[in-house]
Amino acid sequence: MRITSKGQVTIPQAIREQCGLLPHTEVRFELEEGRLLLVKQDPPGDRGEEGLRLLRQARLRTRLSTDELLALCRGEEL
Repeated sequence: MRITSKGQVTIPQAIREQCGLLPHTEVRFELEEGRLLLVKQDPPGDRGEEGLRLLRQARLRTRLSTDELLALCRGEEL
């Protein structure tokens, strides 16, 4: 098996099926004792949970209230 000029490699179908690697599955690469591992990511929570997580992170960085963040999203002046 070869890596393409774009850095791509094909995972054999039997391995994809055995590991549950469907199209659009998120994976990550890890190095462990000189070996490269391809690890399937846990499925993310629903989109609402992800949005809340991002808003909480923004709040920690900006110190703005939720109302202030929403006003900024709407293009309103504070």
